[in-house]
Amino acid sequence: MTDAELFDLFRSELYTPVVGDILDTLGLVHQFLPQPIQPMQTHMKLIGRAMPVLMIDVYGTQAQPFGKLTEALDQLEPGDIYIASGGAMRCAYWGEILTATARQRGANGAAINGYHRDTPQILEQEWPVFSRGRFAADSGVRTKVIDYRCPIEVGQVAIQPGDLVFGDLDGVLVIPRAVEQEVVDRALEKARGEKLVRREIDAGMSSTDAFLKYGIL
Repeated sequence: MTDAELFDLFRSELYTPVVGDILDTLGLVHQFLPQPIQPMQTHMKLIGRAMPVLMIDVYGTQAQPFGKLTEALDQLEPGDIYIASGGAMRCAYWGEILTATARQRGANGAAINGYHRDTPQILEQEWPVFSRGRFAADSGVRTKVIDYRCPIEVGQVAIQPGDLVFGDLDGVLVIPRAVEQEVVDRALEKARGEKLVRREIDAGMSSTDAFLKYGIL
């Protein structure tokens, strides 16, 4: 399966609760990014390969404003998810021009452990951005990118370049490459099983009987 086919499968059949359940059964119980990281609009879904970006706090005018931010943006590849973290989140880490650049390069979305700004200008581009919310303060004198396509941690989640990033209205999670195929296979089985149980419940079966028959709740 190509990445494009895999991403379409996630968009059409999977959702974060069922994928998270499978990760839990594999002992990977810290794969969700912090709960405040939410989609800008409820219909947005995020699926692609992690392109992690590391940020730090700065204080005042910099010799190299924004650090390596433009370099990070300009090497994004189709299917990437720009996933940024670091610093005390004193400003916006994402905005209109960053969205336009990433979208034009074929990236699939952004997951920001911090704030975004330029909200109307981002929304009109119809491109998925997940963040902790809106805040207009500029990053130029408050933060900078010091590395990209490097390992990072967001909350309790360790993220490697190329890991699968999946997000929807219920949150954002990261699937390590080492378990990717198993997670996808088992999540599809569970999602399809849940649809069957839902039909049984709608037809009058009790939750107890459905759980005894299918082991799904």
